[in-house]
Amino acid sequence: MAASDLWIANTVTDLIQGDVREHLPLERIPLQGDVLGLGTTTSLDNGELIFLPQPGQGDTTIWKCRASDGGIRALQPGDGSAHFPYVCFSGDASAVRTPLDPALLADAAGRPLQELVGEAIALLRRQGRLPEAPIYGLRLVARWQSLVITVASKLCMGQQRRNTAIASSAASEATAARSIYQLLQHYRLAPHDPGYPADPIRYLGRSLQWECCGFHDTDPEQGRVTVPQPGAHLHLHGCSTDLRFGGHLHHEHPESRLAQLERLVLYPLQRIHSLASDLGVDGLGFSDGAVRFRVYNRGGLDVSDVGVAVVIDDRYSGHRYLRLPWLAAAQAEQFSVPLALEPGRHRLEVIVDPQREVLERPELQANNRRVLEVEV
Repeated sequence: MAASDLWIANTVTDLIQGDVREHLPLERIPLQGDVLGLGTTTSLDNGELIFLPQPGQGDTTIWKCRASDGGIRALQPGDGSAHFPYVCFSGDASAVRTPLDPALLADAAGRPLQELVGEAIALLRRQGRLPEAPIYGLRLVARWQSLVITVASKLCMGQQRRNTAIASSAASEATAARSIYQLLQHYRLAPHDPGYPADPIRYLGRSLQWECCGFHDTDPEQGRVTVPQPGAHLHLHGCSTDLRFGGHLHHEHPESRLAQLERLVLYPLQRIHSLASDLGVDGLGFSDGAVRFRVYNRGGLDVSDVGVAVVIDDRYSGHRYLRLPWLAAAQAEQFSVPLALEPGRHRLEVIVDPQREVLERPELQANNRRVLEVEV
């Protein structure tokens, strides 16, 4: 994996639409060197992922923030919380690391962080130190006057939005009109607890220096690593430097006020790769009173809770239905389903993911079904 490569397992757009059936295991993310990334954990173990360097070791650690209290812990392979429905990560980006002295920017106090990052990119581009790239990774350390963070507490926060593609609903329209961040758990970091009993933003404490990792997308409307909205270029996750709290920095929130930008490093990421699942069925045959077939996953993501329908003579009312709890990437499972067929010709059809609950690109859906004509 080259220094300027970025890999995206699903996208932020997929996550908003409720895609929680595709997962990337922690073991498939190389963390040797300076690896940039962020992501979200599963709906059973809600939280945010923060990629931070290991002090003095030159490698990267993924920290997981809990939705329940904003606390963090370092993730280790095999610890039971290592499958991510959305995550993006670079290769070892040390070779394209481009630091900028924050003193070269205008006074940061009170300014929007996204504005400062955009100004830094423009300055380095003018100096010829930073090549043009579709997405820029960044690491920064910032001190805040006050900061609002959010933590994913419900991954299917936008399932209603997916419904709007095929039907209208007052509920779905109301939800779709709201910002994704309005639907998440909010926390406040500030010098003092405001002390408002009805405050929907929970006060965490005075940890106001944060180390962060994130991405600046030059085309945010694609929804690759940021919310797909015009002008939403910056997506940033981080941890307080005392390692007490972590989450998504809601830097555009009116109550997030920057005090000082202490360190900033930018990384041009030139090549964008998408990871997705690719379900399919093959080996379809009928013998000895049973239909036999193989379900496979040729994609790069593990898939959970996959449905398989066996349909006889186009009668869906009497179809057989199977469900696979898990099908890892590059794996397959063989099935044999007994069928009591009447004498004569029959049409057997096997469909993987018949309800299209797994998000596959249209060109990958052609192999999701196979048909067999049999004579009994």
